[in-house]
Amino acid sequence: MTELLTPEHPHYEAARKVHNGLIDRRPALIARCHSTADVADAVRLARQRQLDICVRGGGHNVAGRAVVDNALMIDLAPMKQITVDPNTRTVRAQPGLTWGEYNNAAAAYGLATTGGVVSTTGIAGLTLGGGFGWLQGAYGLAIDNLLGAEIVTADGEILDIDERAHPDLFWAIRGGGGNFGVVTAFTFRAHPVERIVGGAVAWPLDQATETLRYYREVAHRAPDELTAQAGLLTGPDGETKVAGISMCHCGPPAQAAADTDPVRKRDGSILDSVDEIPYPARSSAADAAFPKGALNYWKTAFLTDLHADAIETLVDNFRRCPSAMSLCVLEPVNGAVIRVAPTATAFPHRTPGFNLLLLGQWTDPACTPSNIAWVRDTFEAMRPHLTDSRYVNYLSDDDATEVARAYGPNWDQLVTVKRRYDPENFFRHNQNIDPVT
Repeated sequence: MTELLTPEHPHYEAARKVHNGLIDRRPALIARCHSTADVADAVRLARQRQLDICVRGGGHNVAGRAVVDNALMIDLAPMKQITVDPNTRTVRAQPGLTWGEYNNAAAAYGLATTGGVVSTTGIAGLTLGGGFGWLQGAYGLAIDNLLGAEIVTADGEILDIDERAHPDLFWAIRGGGGNFGVVTAFTFRAHPVERIVGGAVAWPLDQATETLRYYREVAHRAPDELTAQAGLLTGPDGETKVAGISMCHCGPPAQAAADTDPVRKRDGSILDSVDEIPYPARSSAADAAFPKGALNYWKTAFLTDLHADAIETLVDNFRRCPSAMSLCVLEPVNGAVIRVAPTATAFPHRTPGFNLLLLGQWTDPACTPSNIAWVRDTFEAMRPHLTDSRYVNYLSDDDATEVARAYGPNWDQLVTVKRRYDPENFFRHNQNIDPVT
């Protein structure tokens, strides 16, 4: 049964907060939903009261679109049911789950699905935007493993969708975000993954240029089973800037050792945490570096390759990074991800290369201007090396003009689907696809 929270309710303050502490908004009403019927009721209530609507799953999205001033927030956090079928290797999961919760439930049966690299991320938002993750080289993005969904549309109708039922809508939610309704259940394909070889190897920042050049070769030659990211960040001591390569290998242990040993044996490393561990431990290893309530501002774009001048520019700008919590991340686009056609799902970014995330993170509000300026200045310095493509899940609150670039050749088809299922743009507090475009 839906619990309605007004600003006077003792749980209102906690419910309105999202992961990014830079977001401070106050909905008129929060509907804490426990079932699909509750969600449908909340949609109808918002229409009756002529309230804007926003939807909160895990609340991790940096833009904070889950919370809107004076709106009705549909809070999906209580919806955490999950059913794992080991015989069919499928998982039906509700949208209030985090990837940590999903991974633990699936791991009980020796299974896993590509999900977030931070386990506190919600399954809903990450999947609807595409879904990078540690298993993507072997098994594709989260959306590439989505078999079906249950969704509440703008008129409160409940639909079960897949490749056969409402295939246009099913195509659109695989990358199109929350533009088409509220997904109340996901059905995923899962894969036999129990233990992986993973962790990070790091080198001093004075070796960062050589490290990123080396990472480029690692990513280019990596087998599908190895997903490797690179990062410029501050080390565990909170002071020393380093360049690191983080890895997850889901293949047989002998193959994993052979594929990861060259990275581990590279000269000059000051950290090596690579080990054979359960998959859920890999997905939660970085959680502490991304605490809830920290202030966040991000910029993102894709690179078709990691050339020497781009590396020099990135390293030079990271030297001036004002916060020990901030980092630059390079995520590979390779393996199973690029074997899906750009128009097969709404997520179009299937060209080999890298995604760059400039992740500004800090805790002192007085430092907000300098940290935002560093992210923006670094992005501008990198712009000559970047494509026009953007990953919708990483867009900040001021990136509304970048949404069309996030969908590239799929934009027109997304607008067509939006006009069919939400012609009034009822679901507009997101990275929005405007039906009157």
